[in-house]
Amino acid sequence: MIKKSLSLFLLSPIFVLGQQYMTYNHNGINRDYIYYQPSGLTAEAPLVFVTHGYSSSAQNIMNYSGFNLLALQNQFAVCYPQGTQDNSGNNFWNVGYLFTAGSNIDDVDFLVSLAQELQNTFNLSSENTFLTGMSNGAELSYLVACESPGTFKAYAPVAGTIFTNGLPNNSCNGVPTPIFEIHGENDNVTLFDGNLNDQFWGPYLSIDSVVNYWVNNSNLNNLLIDTLANTNNNNKYTISYKYSSLSSDNEVWLYKHKDGHSWDVDDLI
Repeated sequence: MIKKSLSLFLLSPIFVLGQQYMTYNHNGINRDYIYYQPSGLTAEAPLVFVTHGYSSSAQNIMNYSGFNLLALQNQFAVCYPQGTQDNSGNNFWNVGYLFTAGSNIDDVDFLVSLAQELQNTFNLSSENTFLTGMSNGAELSYLVACESPGTFKAYAPVAGTIFTNGLPNNSCNGVPTPIFEIHGENDNVTLFDGNLNDQFWGPYLSIDSVVNYWVNNSNLNNLLIDTLANTNNNNKYTISYKYSSLSSDNEVWLYKHKDGHSWDVDDLI
C-alpha cells in the first residue's frame, strides 16, 4: 500500500488546470478548499488530501506540490483544504501550538467530514483516501491519525511532528496504520530531535520517537536501511528506513535527508 503511495512524492511540473475553488460549511464556518478531478475519472477512484504549512495556503501547496499532474497521470482526485486564520492573520491548522491555544477550531473533524462529503458527492473511494501535508499540515496528518483513524488509509507527513499539547491527555491513541515521514536532519523549524521545552510553537516530539510509536503500534519487527542515490550531484543524500512485518500489511517509512525544512524531495537526493 505504502509502496504505491511513494510515487506521489516524486515531484512533477505544476499542472493546475481544471481545479474548482469551493467552500464547505463546518461547525458554522465556511471553510475554503480547492478540489481537482482529472477528466474521465472512474467511480471509486482514490482521493488524496494535501494540507499546507503554517502561514501558507491551499493555492500555494497546490502550486508547488505537483499533485494535480500526478492525479492526472495516476487517476485520482485531490483536495487542498485551507486552514483558518490565527490572531496574526496567518492560515494555520489547530494542532497544539502555544500561540493558538485559545482556538476552538476542530480541524480534525473538518478533514474527516470534508473527506466523507467528497467521497459521497464525487463517488470516490472511502477505502482509498489518503492524507499528506507539509509542516503544520504534516502535524495535522499525525493529529488525524491519532484522534480519528479510519477515514484515511495512510498518512505521509513531510517535515512535521506531533505536538503533545494538541492531543487529548497528551497521548496519541492511533490504531496501526501506514506512515511515511520525510524529514530533514538539518531542519531548523521542526527540529529532528524535537524540543519538549519549546516556548514558541510548544513542546513537540522527536522524529525518532514519532516513528518508533507508529512502528511499535503496528508491531513491525523488520527494518531495511538504504541510501538513495545522489541523482542531483549536490553532495546531499537521503537514507530510507523501512519498517515492516510478515504479519502485517502496514509499513512505516522514514526518509531522512541532509537538507532543512523542505518539501521538494527532488532537490534532496
